[in-house]
Amino acid sequence: MGKKVIILSIIIAAFSAFLGERVLNLRKKLLATRELGQNHLPNCKHIKGLEHGSEDITILPGGLAFISTGLQYPGVPSVTDSPGKIYILDMEEERMKPVELRMGRGFELESFNPHGISVYTDDGGVMYVFVVNHPQHQSQVEIFRFLEEENSLVYLKTIKHELLLSVNDVVAVGVESFYATNDDYFSNGILKMLGMFLSLPWCTVVYYSPDEVKVVADGFYMANGINVSPDKRHVYVADIVDGKVHVMERQGSNDLTPVKSVDVGTLPDNIEVDPQTGDLWVGCHPNGWKIFFSTPEDPPGSEVIRIENILSDQPSVQQVYMDDGSVLIGSSVAAPYGGKLLIGSVYHRALCCDLK
Repeated sequence: MGKKVIILSIIIAAFSAFLGERVLNLRKKLLATRELGQNHLPNCKHIKGLEHGSEDITILPGGLAFISTGLQYPGVPSVTDSPGKIYILDMEEERMKPVELRMGRGFELESFNPHGISVYTDDGGVMYVFVVNHPQHQSQVEIFRFLEEENSLVYLKTIKHELLLSVNDVVAVGVESFYATNDDYFSNGILKMLGMFLSLPWCTVVYYSPDEVKVVADGFYMANGINVSPDKRHVYVADIVDGKVHVMERQGSNDLTPVKSVDVGTLPDNIEVDPQTGDLWVGCHPNGWKIFFSTPEDPPGSEVIRIENILSDQPSVQQVYMDDGSVLIGSSVAAPYGGKLLIGSVYHRALCCDLK
């Protein structure tokens, strides 16, 4: 009995040491000890009507912003039990009032749980809206056609595939083709948390088209935001747990070849790209530990960074906005337009500020 007790004690001690090391490693990756300050922009105002999150935002060249709201995601607080919605917001209007897009027939609205979004405009000017959806916490991509005159979305297609197992974000590159990030190797919520806890670099980027579906990049700890350069030659991927934005070059086969990675010193979420300058605007979590273990007295903060000249030998990473959670909780995206910056959040509100 003595030997068995000693062996069991050794096993318990080793396991405890392993768990302790994993917790310390995760806290380090999530910047758990980072103190949050304030670096506000002028004239910041909450957008009325967006009280249930604004997880992803993309703005078209004419100033029309598409916004996904109402995300319910494992491990993250949820502020509503109602189905998610897609809004549009005209940045050219002084009032900037969000308008809910009506969904057409054939779409199951009751379980709509929107995450990342992307808009593709074909040569004829027809706009297609791609939305990552998690009905019953499944993972799929919905494709709609946008009817601007009617403020509505016409449901076209639902895309499911075994490689699209835990989709976070999507960037459309054709009428039915896109790149998508998987933020976990697992689809189950509990296993997702376990995968992050163990820091497994098993996440992937998947290319989808009606002709082929394949993994085109891997080795990410938690692949999150994804976008494409204005010339469509490069794809940018945010690894939120690793604190890096990766640059990938598109090949004729639609595969992605790694070019470089930029350490941004914070936890990058969604990526928006300025169509004129090519600059990256990234909504970030300055202290990711608080996203999963926050209290009302100590909420997650918000941060926005801008990456200039990312393809050069010396890209510039600048903090544009920072808040300790008193104004905006859990920023997830930032999109500039016309001297203003629209900042969205996972489950809080949306903020519009003047750029300096």
